[in-house]
Amino acid sequence: MRVLYHLPLSPFSRKVRLVLSERRLPFELKVEKVWERRVEYLSMHAAGTVPVLVEDNGLVIPDSTVICEYLEEAYPDAAFLGRTLGERVEVRRLVAWFDGKFAQEVTRNLLGEKFMKRLFGRGQPDVSLIRAGYANLRGHLEYLGWLAEQRKWLAGNDLSLADFAAAGHLSALDFAGEVDWTISTAARDWYARMKSRPSFRPLLTDRVAGVDPPPHYQDLDF
Repeated sequence: MRVLYHLPLSPFSRKVRLVLSERRLPFELKVEKVWERRVEYLSMHAAGTVPVLVEDNGLVIPDSTVICEYLEEAYPDAAFLGRTLGERVEVRRLVAWFDGKFAQEVTRNLLGEKFMKRLFGRGQPDVSLIRAGYANLRGHLEYLGWLAEQRKWLAGNDLSLADFAAAGHLSALDFAGEVDWTISTAARDWYARMKSRPSFRPLLTDRVAGVDPPPHYQDLDF
């Protein structure tokens, strides 16, 4: 069976888990403590980051963007990157937004400072970066809410990789109790729809030592 090396609070790992589940591709999860820098893992992926997907035939696919592109080409029954050129541009734009801009301005400042820095043994959290993360989150939630009000799904009429990328980041932040959902009702409603999908159920059962998710985390009705 294919194996996905991951960390439970990695938004990029969560994105790939959602894509694999939506494609109904069975996989085994293996937690990779990247801060330990295992030689065996580094031999597969020199960057030492998660996720990494290993196919049944031994093919190693690193990095969430590469994995999702590979799955689109290898298993084309579902088109999560869009069907027309215009759709594919918009999906990729939003994936880049969440995996780049959102990750840099929000995820890294909140999850990175409050949780990952401790795991990596890199000192105390930077309070100024945490404050910036909360301030940036408001603007991003308002933008996501605007997209959700204008479209059926974030990139258009169809569920796409843009939704999975956004859900990966927001679900990790929500697990840590870092999201103020009162900022945008539309964003909250979109997230509730994502949580209700069968592919999302395994994420709702994740547990991380030392972190207790808020009561609403597993509540499909919020």
